[in-house]
Amino acid sequence: VQKLGKKPNSKNLDLNNCALSAADVTELACLLPFLPELEEINLSWNGCVGGTLKALTVHLYHVNLLKVLRLNNCRLTAEDVTSLGEAFEIVPQLEELDLSWNSNIGGKLSLLTKKLQKGCKIKLLKITDCNLTAKDGESLAEILNVIPNLEVLDLSINKHIGCSMKVIAQDLKNVPGLKELNLHMCGLKQDSLQGLDTALQHLADLRKLDISCNKEIGGGFKDSTAHLASLKNLEVLDLHQCCVTEEDMTVLSQVIPLLSSLQELNLSSNKNVGVSSDPLLGRLRFLPKLKSVTISNCGLREESFSSLAEAALHLPELEILDLSWNKCVGGNLKLLLGALKLATEIQVLRLSSCNLVAEDLALLTLLTQDGHLARLRKLDLSYNNNISDEGWVIFCQGLAVFKELSELDVSLRPSSCRDCGMWFSELLAALTKLPVLAELGMQRWVLSESQRKRLESFNQDNKRNIRFDC
Repeated sequence: VQKLGKKPNSKNLDLNNCALSAADVTELACLLPFLPELEEINLSWNGCVGGTLKALTVHLYHVNLLKVLRLNNCRLTAEDVTSLGEAFEIVPQLEELDLSWNSNIGGKLSLLTKKLQKGCKIKLLKITDCNLTAKDGESLAEILNVIPNLEVLDLSINKHIGCSMKVIAQDLKNVPGLKELNLHMCGLKQDSLQGLDTALQHLADLRKLDISCNKEIGGGFKDSTAHLASLKNLEVLDLHQCCVTEEDMTVLSQVIPLLSSLQELNLSSNKNVGVSSDPLLGRLRFLPKLKSVTISNCGLREESFSSLAEAALHLPELEILDLSWNKCVGGNLKLLLGALKLATEIQVLRLSSCNLVAEDLALLTLLTQDGHLARLRKLDLSYNNNISDEGWVIFCQGLAVFKELSELDVSLRPSSCRDCGMWFSELLAALTKLPVLAELGMQRWVLSESQRKRLESFNQDNKRNIRFDC
């Protein structure tokens, strides 16, 4: 273990991304008899593990206290999957199994699932981006009957599993303690959404639901949200890039405000969020526990942006606000002034490609000078080409007030470039007063030779380690 640059630990064997060879896997197997207390093995991101797993699994009986097994991106083969299935009998305490990013598992999941025995203790099962097929989905549905303790199920980025989602949804009632369900980019369709909604009535403990990047479910929410409102413990709801329609928005405007425990809401890349006449954004005021609101690229209009700004006055715990790619924000940031004054917890503010003008930057500067936004750590102002040099000067002159800022992005759009003018000196002066700033994005700003030299010598001169992305 020391040879691989890791610290020995009798309970946790972490060999993640260690460029293991087949010989290393064999040597590792010989180590297991000396680790009877081992509870966790992580061999992720070691491609050569694929095809050699049997050499390890036949010795797992030496570590029958094993609770966690992570095999992400190991290029597992059908033989490996079979060997792993056979090992389930000798690791009865296994609670977490992560097989993500092993594309050869697709079509072969039954080799694993048919070995799982009733009463299995698995609480976490991740099979992200494994090229799962509809048949695999059926195999997965069957094992939901034998893993009643399941709390986390991640099937994301398996585009063909949507065809069997109705079958999976029918058996979700057998895992009533499920807390996280991730179906991001799973090829869900409207009928899949209907089946899933029916299953939600059995998942009262659900904390996180991600059905993002399933474009074909758009139009299905109007008939499939009967049980969503019953998820009183739901903390995270991700619906970004779901092609929601105006009819969907009518229903979601009624349902989402009833999710009283909601802390994170992502509606990004759904243009009808901004153009809908239904006041979903205004009704966010009924969700005082919200910490993260992400509505990037939602086609906001001044009316919907104003509704959001008024609702934000009632979100005292807000930490993350992403309004990127909504052009109406430019020149109207003042509408958000009251909310930003009250948002004492805000740490991340993203305003990329919002058509901002100098007046908006002056407003941000004024807020910080008055003691607001004191906890801001990440500020994204990229792709706002309309800001004048004078606007950047004013901003940089007040930048030093962001004492906790760690990331700042002022990059220009990919199709443009511009001379880094009079504000450059003000920027360098401010950087010396920002003790935790670690990353500064300045892409497509053209630096003169002298400016580039000053930037290159900045870290050395000030004993800093800022990464300049120019």
